[in-house]
Amino acid sequence: MCSEYLISEEQVVASVVLPVEKESFSPLAQRVLEPISRVAYFRLPLKNRFRRVTEREGLLLEGPAGWAEVSPFWDYDARESAHWLQAGLELACEKLALPVYRQQIPINVTIPVVAPERALEIVEEFLVSVPAGQVVTAKVKVADPGVTLAADCARLEAVRAGLGACGRIRVDANAAWTVEEAVSALRELDKAAGGLEYVEQPCAAVEDLALVRRLVEVPVAADESVRRAEDPLRVARLDAADVLVVKLQPMAGIHRILQVTEQAQLPVVVSSALDSSVGIAAGLRLAAHLPQLDYACGLGTARMFIGDVVASPLIPEGGFLPVTSVEPDWPQVSALTSSGFDRERITAWVQRLNSMVEYL
Repeated sequence: MCSEYLISEEQVVASVVLPVEKESFSPLAQRVLEPISRVAYFRLPLKNRFRRVTEREGLLLEGPAGWAEVSPFWDYDARESAHWLQAGLELACEKLALPVYRQQIPINVTIPVVAPERALEIVEEFLVSVPAGQVVTAKVKVADPGVTLAADCARLEAVRAGLGACGRIRVDANAAWTVEEAVSALRELDKAAGGLEYVEQPCAAVEDLALVRRLVEVPVAADESVRRAEDPLRVARLDAADVLVVKLQPMAGIHRILQVTEQAQLPVVVSSALDSSVGIAAGLRLAAHLPQLDYACGLGTARMFIGDVVASPLIPEGGFLPVTSVEPDWPQVSALTSSGFDRERITAWVQRLNSMVEYL
C-alpha cells in the first residue's frame, strides 16, 4: 500500500556537508554575504519519502550571531526563496533582543505516509522517553496523491492505538481537497482518529478554508495560506482558521512572524520546513519568543533523517526540546562527504542564492 514511500537501500545516500567558497557567488551575493564567515552545502537523506521528497538539501551560513539554514524547496521560485534567505541572514547576523517566555518547547511526533505498522512504530519510538500519563500529540500526513482515504484512516487508527485515548491527533492535508472532499474526508478521519485536534490546510484557497471551517466541527489550521501568501493576515480577517501554523524560513524570519502573529490574534503552532537541526534550533527560538504557546510544535523532524549536520541532532526527549544553539560538526566535515559526490549540486545552490539576492 505505502511501499513507494519507503526509501530503499539503493536510494539512500550518505549525509553530506561541504564547504562552499564565498568567491563562487555573484558580486551582489558576495556583498550580501559580507558578514557571513563560512558557507556550507548540506544534503540529508530521509528515512521515508515525505511529500515526494527523498532528501533535504540547502545552505548553512555562519555569521556573527551564529549558524542559520537557507533551504527553500525547489518549487519555490527566486522571489519566494528570498524570504528563506532573509530569515537566514537575520538569524546569522542579528543578535535578537527579544523576551524569552520558555526554555523548552513541547513537540509533536510527525507521521509521514507510511503503513499502519510503521506509523505505530514511530509513535512507540517517540514515547520511549515520555513519562507515563503525559499527553502526546501526533501530526499525521493524509491525502497524498495515490493514497486512499481508507489507508489514511488505517494509519490514524494505528496512531490512536499507540497514543492511547488521551493523546491528541492532528492531520495535514497540504491543500489537497476541494471543500466537498474535505467535509467528506474529515468525517471519516475524525472517526478513525477518535477525535481530531485540528486539520491543517484542508484546501488551497482562503475562502475555501473559511467555508470548511463553517461546515465541520474539526478546527482548521492554516499553513500554506499563511507562509506562501502575499497577505498572511487575510486568513484571520476572513475567519478562515482557528490556528496559524508558522514556519520560520519561508516567512522571512522571527521579526516578521512575531508581527504577523501579534496582528492575527490566533493561537500559533511553530513547525519545521523539514529543516536540519540548525533550522530546528531557529524554530525553537521563535517558539520561545511567542508570548503564548497553546499547542505542541512540529519541530521534531530531525528523527526523520538519516544523519544530520550536527553531531547531536535535536531529537525530543520526554516530548520536549530545549531552546538551544547548535552548529555543524565542522571538524568532521570531510568525513561526512560521500565519494563521487556531484559538485553540480553545489553549483546549483550557488546559482539559487545568486537569484535570491535580487529580491532582497
